[in-house]
Amino acid sequence: MSRSERLLSLLQVLRRHRQAVSGAALASELGISLRTLYRDIATLQAQGANIEGEAGVGYVLRPGYMLPPLMFSREEIEALVLGARLVAQRADPELAISARDALAKITEVLPGDLREELTASTLFAGPGLPLPEERIDLARLREFIRSEQMMKIAYRDEKGSASERLIWPFALTFFEGARVVVAWCTLRDDFRSFRTDRMDLMEGPLGRYPKRRMQLLKAWRQQHGIPERML
Repeated sequence: MSRSERLLSLLQVLRRHRQAVSGAALASELGISLRTLYRDIATLQAQGANIEGEAGVGYVLRPGYMLPPLMFSREEIEALVLGARLVAQRADPELAISARDALAKITEVLPGDLREELTASTLFAGPGLPLPEERIDLARLREFIRSEQMMKIAYRDEKGSASERLIWPFALTFFEGARVVVAWCTLRDDFRSFRTDRMDLMEGPLGRYPKRRMQLLKAWRQQHGIPERML
């Protein structure tokens, strides 16, 4: 393990602990000596990490420290490249461009060896099912979700039955061959999923819905037995 990867691992371990954790426990989890641990903590503190504590007492990482991009491990870089390529293939054009732009920004600040790892990555997103033509602006829909806005839609289900719905959109899922909005449907008084290629926006935004987006997401996960940590 390189020193930069070791420092990254130390930060990740500290993030998992809300209370102070002893130096011995940290050294044991990382498989390093106490002397190396103390030196690594001093290095991170010098780089701006708000690590409080001392030998014999324990250490805790206070919130607010932003991890510099140069601390990405090789596996994390590969995950970023593959993720960006998947987004570029399956998302709408605006999000695809943003994925490429984000990857370009990360590339610019990486040290030379890791920059080469990123640009030479051989992890690719294979061809997926063709996506149907959208009848709604996904960029605008994502803004409704971010700002917790109600919207009125015309919807046609898989049987061709048409209906009008007032919904509270709170999530957008990108499947192979389809994009799906997860929302609270006031007509059904329950959670419902709507394919975006079967949606037409009638009115919106119509003001904030009465619950927070994360509250809706949590309730939806509980209803469907989806773990909160699942990506």
